[in-house]
Amino acid sequence: MKKLFLAVFLISVVHLGYSQNRPILSKDKDARGNNRLGENNQYSTKSTSNENIKNEDAKIEDYLIISKERDTIIVDTTLTILKEYKFNYLRKDNYGLLPFSNVGQSYNTLVYHFNDTNLMPLFGARARHFNYMEIDDINYYRVPTPLTELYFKTAFEQGQQLDAFFTVNTSEQLNMSIAYKGVRSLGKYQNILTSTGNFRFTTSYNTKNNRYVANAHIVMQDLLNNENGGITDSNVPYFESGDPEFKDRAVLEVNFEDAENILKGKRFHLDHSFKLIQKDSTSSNQLTLGHIISFEDKYYEYNQTRQNDYFGEAFQDRNLRDRVTLENFYNQVYAKYENKTLGEATFNVAHNNYNYGYDKVTFINNQYISNRLKGDVVSLGGAYKNTIGAFNVEGNFGLNISGDFDGNYISGKASYNVTKDIGLSAMITHSSKAPNYNYQLYQSVYENYNWQSNFNNTETQQLTFALKSNKIANVSVDLITINDYLYFKKDESLGLVKPFQNDASINYLKVNLEKEFTLGKFSLMNTMTYQNIKDDNQVLNVPELVTRNTLYYSNYFFKRALFLQTGVTLRYFTSYNMNAYDPLLAEFYVQNNQEYGDFPRLDFFINAKVQQARIFLKAEHFNSAWTGYDFYSAPNHPYRDFVVRFGIVWNFFL
Repeated sequence: MKKLFLAVFLISVVHLGYSQNRPILSKDKDARGNNRLGENNQYSTKSTSNENIKNEDAKIEDYLIISKERDTIIVDTTLTILKEYKFNYLRKDNYGLLPFSNVGQSYNTLVYHFNDTNLMPLFGARARHFNYMEIDDINYYRVPTPLTELYFKTAFEQGQQLDAFFTVNTSEQLNMSIAYKGVRSLGKYQNILTSTGNFRFTTSYNTKNNRYVANAHIVMQDLLNNENGGITDSNVPYFESGDPEFKDRAVLEVNFEDAENILKGKRFHLDHSFKLIQKDSTSSNQLTLGHIISFEDKYYEYNQTRQNDYFGEAFQDRNLRDRVTLENFYNQVYAKYENKTLGEATFNVAHNNYNYGYDKVTFINNQYISNRLKGDVVSLGGAYKNTIGAFNVEGNFGLNISGDFDGNYISGKASYNVTKDIGLSAMITHSSKAPNYNYQLYQSVYENYNWQSNFNNTETQQLTFALKSNKIANVSVDLITINDYLYFKKDESLGLVKPFQNDASINYLKVNLEKEFTLGKFSLMNTMTYQNIKDDNQVLNVPELVTRNTLYYSNYFFKRALFLQTGVTLRYFTSYNMNAYDPLLAEFYVQNNQEYGDFPRLDFFINAKVQQARIFLKAEHFNSAWTGYDFYSAPNHPYRDFVVRFGIVWNFFL
């Protein structure tokens, strides 16, 4: 069945690619239409010049990025402080995440977001998924002329990172794009080499009357990391001493030097729809029938040359290998009705076929551990949104109605614009979700890492209030209650990591504030988060305060040929019981033995824009030598020392 789907998918994509042969888009801007897909446009507030666009009839407003939900934004080549925040390995703002020492490794989470409405369990190895591109991360495009973007940034010792992207419309109806992001970096410590790759191909097609629309993508990803378990406890004092003899971090002893883990995945996805009834000058009703089909195959593997006591006893001494796979085949049919007065209502029915597990069964400690979780889940879902007077309302729900996994969610949101500058909103969400697959079933050559569990669903209730205002501030308050929270922690009797479920409620308060102050050419951008958790068992630990503050100067030079931004960014979070990292599971686990944090990180940057090229130069953590060597990304995993890095993002409009 899955091979048949793959064949049909590839034939469909090829058919779309050759169904149109018109060479360029129409020169008539109205004929192109910015709202070609018939969805809500959410244009960027920033624009850019047309100096490098060789086709004089093409305007920057015509270069569109289309999301999974078919909302569109304009390609933005400006240089802002937000671009500085996004110039990193993930290529998005990583506020609330603390990176490990080498690029391409994992991130420790400082600020949590409990807004996942996925009805199915997630694949394990979550520490490896920060750079794993999900369906929501893939965009589609519409461009009047071919568009290229090149991203480059230096790494840590013998490597670099590159993201190359190209898209073209072969006609008004058909777009294709291809991209690849690759990273290779040796790192400063022993055995932490990273080598990752993300390949993406997308295609979009719509008929001339815009009744039929199709978006499809193919994504193939491999994320490899050498693992060392962090520096040994005996070498922690050497790191913290600041002794010049240990400034070469490669001399510090690590727990092991013969392990690696890798996450690989490929996905084929198609979302297409047909307007059965289309809006026109005589009718405001529209009925759309749609179909989503997606197949994803992924695996996680851990390899180690010799058994190491760091993970306890093993079934074999050499050539240790763990491998777990997941195949997920997803089908959804949906109907969407739109009316100017009644709003927009969507209803869907979906089917998941899943196959997760291992090649063999295990019998350990008088417990039989099966090798597979496989089956089918059928779910229902819906959404509604409308504008009623000055209020915008929307709601969503989902429910598994058959299969082995129970799950549901429901959310409602209302927003109101008090003035043109001030917007208020409130949202309430409830969700119940089955444990991730690696909580339910795990097998390993290490004896301790074998279990088959029957945990309860984790239930989450969230109430959010938000204020958005350029003049006042952007403020959000989240009140979250979590029941039956799942986590990893070291078993007190064994001293080795196991899955657990919390038997008490967790109350989580999060207040986030964003505000920028500008005086002349100088600006101060502030992002701060206050967090408070009531948790008797201390299984969800976060810093009380997380902050990022950037003081920077902006100006044009050389008759406005060059735009420059330069400044200093302070990042800081208060000390707390930081989660530790388990490289075999590729998961973080709870520890309450020692607090980490309370160290400032100062970065000095100089960024410049020349035509469509944005150049970035940064001295990262330049204060590391004079604020103490007690900075960690996780217990026994030091954060980055002072380093100078540079890179560029360059757009080409043909």
